[in-house]
Amino acid sequence: MTGTFRSLRIFNYRVWAGGAIVSNEGTWMQRIAQDWLVLTQLTHHNATAVGVVMAFQFGPHLLLLPLTGFAADHLDRRKLLIATQAGLGLLALGLGFLTVTGLVRLWHVYVFALLQGCVTAFDAPARQTFVSELVAEEDLPNAVALNSTSFNAARMIGPAIAGVLLAAAGTGWVFLINAASFVAVLVSLNFLRAGELHVTGRALRTRGGLVGGFRYVWKRPDLKAVLLALFLIGTFGLNFPIFISTMSVTVFHAGAGQYGLLTSIMAIGTIAGALLGARRAKPRIDLLFGSAAVFGLGCALAAVMPNYWFFGLALVIIGVSALTFANSTNSWMQLSTEPVMRGRVMALRLAVALGGTPIGAPIVGWVADRFGPRWALGVGAASGFAAAIVGFFYLMKYRHLRLDMEAGRLRLNFDDRDPQTYAGSHVRVATASPNTHSALEQRVPPVLSSRR
Repeated sequence: MTGTFRSLRIFNYRVWAGGAIVSNEGTWMQRIAQDWLVLTQLTHHNATAVGVVMAFQFGPHLLLLPLTGFAADHLDRRKLLIATQAGLGLLALGLGFLTVTGLVRLWHVYVFALLQGCVTAFDAPARQTFVSELVAEEDLPNAVALNSTSFNAARMIGPAIAGVLLAAAGTGWVFLINAASFVAVLVSLNFLRAGELHVTGRALRTRGGLVGGFRYVWKRPDLKAVLLALFLIGTFGLNFPIFISTMSVTVFHAGAGQYGLLTSIMAIGTIAGALLGARRAKPRIDLLFGSAAVFGLGCALAAVMPNYWFFGLALVIIGVSALTFANSTNSWMQLSTEPVMRGRVMALRLAVALGGTPIGAPIVGWVADRFGPRWALGVGAASGFAAAIVGFFYLMKYRHLRLDMEAGRLRLNFDDRDPQTYAGSHVRVATASPNTHSALEQRVPPVLSSRR
């Protein structure tokens, strides 16, 4: 098997992907149900409360960074994932019980969101770097993209199912179904062939490991630019629960089913972006920053759309660009990082992408409450344009971006090689040019041998 789905030829990846798709659907069902519970049952359309839930859910990624990166680099990732996935399942079960019995209060949702955030902070970097143990290095970009395809296929199906269940059975049963879905990923983790995992040597347990991770990134202008762009979009742009729920409820006066449908419509774009990413052999820095600009444009269009269906169309554009941006940052940072540093670097990526949520989500929620959901989307648009500007200045300073005349046409070109020296290693990053294919290659010292 070659091309878009080539990673599925690998047994361990097939097993992992099979469990993930089931559990991912449950996760998206719970996300829709949780936002709907807070927005329509526990408050009177209070977007700030939704933002606070998001802050509790994603804040631990930043606060626990020293521990989560260490765990992903030093512990057995498979065993760590079994523990975290089981913990997330139990939390979904607890919230479901409170909701079904009618005992749930807003502060309960806050507490469960905080606990879920703490568990997910350990789960996410381990899960993302675990993909590199399922496939060989040359298949890693494809595996990362297929993981996103799975996640976003569930994003299309799960919310639609959730919308029906919310109307028919209530939010509590959605939480309970999500709890049951974690069985699938736990079974898949236990069925993996341990002898076929591509396990590299664990990082040495030395003092200052986290500081070493920061120093590693600080010496890489490309990683610093990517992380800054990720912070801007992650903090102020990736607040879809606020954007979609408030536009659906307060602007278009839609019900639960239509709200779920909007999330599914956006998933059409994210699936398209994931499949396009799976076809690319290597990540490209120009595409990464270009997708940030398109994300800003998509948010701006969504903010001015006159009706429900045109808003859904704009969400498709947002979905394609957001997924392309997220996948590109993921692949770029994984493939340009030494294996023994990968856990700490990916934990830092997640902390930057999600750790800004406690700042951005309440601000965006307040803007939606004070000025309206369309202005909140304007904040998202500004974040995309700002991230694109960061990329523009990086390409100007380090890659000599220039406007050339080729065959009578104006083209933007930049240097296709960017040597970086860090931590005793030499990394060379090559980007598409008229004469070379896009490539990213590492030269590092020898070392000992998603779901969501």
